[in-house]
Amino acid sequence: MKTLIATTALVLTAFSASAMVDTSAIQQYAPNVDVATLSDAEVNTILSIIHSGDSEGEKRATIQALVK
Repeated sequence: MKTLIATTALVLTAFSASAMVDTSAIQQYAPNVDVATLSDAEVNTILSIIHSGDSEGEKRATIQALVK
């Protein structure tokens, strides 16, 4: 029962967090992308790439490849 409650809380937290994510950074790397058409998983992946330690060129290339 505790596992069910913990899992439910985790899912609700993740859902709430993804609804409030600031996606303006995506426009810096892929300016012509309509973020509203991306799934939550795609947005989260792109934001992970943005906050990674890769070079700016690698980030841009990876993100643009994902959104095509």
